[in-house]
Amino acid sequence: MSTHKDFPLFKTKTEGVSKTFDLNDPAQRRDYFDLKAGKELEIIRNYLKNRTFVAYLLGKKGAGKGTYSKLFMEAVGGSVKMAHVSVGDIVRTATKAIEEGGESGAELKSFMEKYYRGFLPLEEAIAALASRSTKTLVPTEFILTLIKWELHEVEKKTVFLDGFPRDLDQVAYSIFFRDLIGYREDPDFFVFINLPESVIDARMKSRVVCPKCQTPRNISLMPTKDVGYDEQSKEFFLRCDNPECKGARMVAKEGDDQGVEAIRERMDKDEKVMAKIMALQGVDKVLVRNTIPVSEAKKYVDDYEITPSYVHEFNEDKKTVETREEPWVIKDDDGTESYSLLPPPVALSMIKQIASILEKQK
Repeated sequence: MSTHKDFPLFKTKTEGVSKTFDLNDPAQRRDYFDLKAGKELEIIRNYLKNRTFVAYLLGKKGAGKGTYSKLFMEAVGGSVKMAHVSVGDIVRTATKAIEEGGESGAELKSFMEKYYRGFLPLEEAIAALASRSTKTLVPTEFILTLIKWELHEVEKKTVFLDGFPRDLDQVAYSIFFRDLIGYREDPDFFVFINLPESVIDARMKSRVVCPKCQTPRNISLMPTKDVGYDEQSKEFFLRCDNPECKGARMVAKEGDDQGVEAIRERMDKDEKVMAKIMALQGVDKVLVRNTIPVSEAKKYVDDYEITPSYVHEFNEDKKTVETREEPWVIKDDDGTESYSLLPPPVALSMIKQIASILEKQK
């Protein structure tokens, strides 16, 4: 299987540049991308004037596939036709359309009757989708037709496909996916995103949501402005800062206290799929990683590109919570002490590698 060491370190630090950016600010983020990847972004923009590509996003659950692809689109600019297509969202949308019936359900069924080719009768495949039956699995051929249905709607845009392939039996389909869905003879490639289990585990265990507006936050990594302390349980908590929620106390999602063990089966499957595709020959691969060893950080990244963590302490005398910010240090899957990177520098490495792939196209 692929390991963290298979993903090379990527240098985002630019020699001679001392300017810093608030990467949470969209305007400053644009300036950041233009400064550090202006040449590559121009290559991508020029290429996409008349052509497209299909990028398959591969990573464990919670790896940030949607986040990085959307940052790529943000950096390239809104005038270029691009779409992040989530297979999970497609399945949910199709399920809802079938359950509700009506015009959307009829249109979907008509499309499937025209394009579906598979061993399971169409009616049984639709029934399996609607019931989410575990006895009759939704066949890959049906999933492919659903993807074709979605891409039919986005009209030949450049596509970041999230969630396919997800099983080992889908790997072979992915090799010829572009042809199966009728896309042009434009390049396709795989984007591998490496995220240590320790990061996923920490994100899950400290994740909370507002019971009213469902906004997610993280007590250690993305707190609200109002951090409270429960003196009985000796635990810190967050209050939602959405004015409409009137300071509602945010709560942990059920099962999150188990961390990665709650999704172990899914993570193991994702790892096997990634390892299988990593061995494929004749296809370009983009390798991005979320972490940098602490010992190498000064050489490769700027301080503001490192994910901060927030440490809370309760002042007994003042009865207030005091919070300090410090770099988030974790151990990667090889046991190396590392910093987790903010999404923009990870997206930056993706931008530069994709530009290199597109520049080779005739």
